[in-house]
Amino acid sequence: MSAVASRNDEVAFAGDEEGSYFTVFVSGEIFGLPVENTHTIFRIASVTSVPLSSGDIAGLVNLRGKIVTAVSLRRRLHMAADAAIQNALAIGIEYRGENFALIVDQVGDVLSLAKSARIPVPSHFHPQRARLTAGLYRVGTLLIPVLDIEALFTFQN
Repeated sequence: MSAVASRNDEVAFAGDEEGSYFTVFVSGEIFGLPVENTHTIFRIASVTSVPLSSGDIAGLVNLRGKIVTAVSLRRRLHMAADAAIQNALAIGIEYRGENFALIVDQVGDVLSLAKSARIPVPSHFHPQRARLTAGLYRVGTLLIPVLDIEALFTFQN
């Protein structure tokens, strides 16, 4: 049986691999983002605020000549207030033909997560986090919530 090991020695056996995920950090917490949805990692040079927008929207930014909507992961997850948006780290993501910049604190490694490492999202999870979580994975001593891209970029009125 062949195995693929990540940097933290988590092993996924061939045929058991579910997908590859970027690890991102916000307020010291780790989350997974599907690799297939991420296009680029960049620093925000400047941001233009959008009057009357959702509180989760940090503003509009220029990404290689395209104007994209900057979304604060911190705000989407109802965490403490953002640090300065200028020079913030962002992940370029395309969802349903629209481009987004997801603002995070830090980007980690890419992990290949095994289906066998997936556990149900507990009922005591914060409701907003549960709504934005596609799955929860046990990796060593960590539990990594993988973010649901559809829920992340679907805004309620």
